[in-house]
Amino acid sequence: MRSEFDVKEAHSVKALIKSFKHAFFGILTSFVIGRNIKVHYTALLVAVLGGLYFGISKLEFLAILLISAQVISLEMVNTAIERTVDLVTSDYHVYAKIAKDVAAGAVLIASIIAVIIGGVIFLPYIFN
Repeated sequence: MRSEFDVKEAHSVKALIKSFKHAFFGILTSFVIGRNIKVHYTALLVAVLGGLYFGISKLEFLAILLISAQVISLEMVNTAIERTVDLVTSDYHVYAKIAKDVAAGAVLIASIIAVIIGGVIFLPYIFN
């Protein structure tokens, strides 16, 4: 029986470049096919522009970038899970629903935390 240790990846510069190419194509694809990810990128743009306008600190910028990266990454994983489930079955199945709902829930939790962090950072600047 084969194990995960029997499968080796090519460790060349060419293979590494190919991996990055696939990753960048994945980012582009998620943007093109995803409705919600466009909302997340727009929120990131607004937060960055707001940060520049209000002159937020480096630490506050890092917090904005980290939580935004988390939300966008989770949205990409959510999209991958949804598309994979749709590929595997077109019939209703409770496990398919659970997989999709849990992935969407992860994005929602991260988004709520992002809004809270954004409020903690920006509200003092707005009301001062």
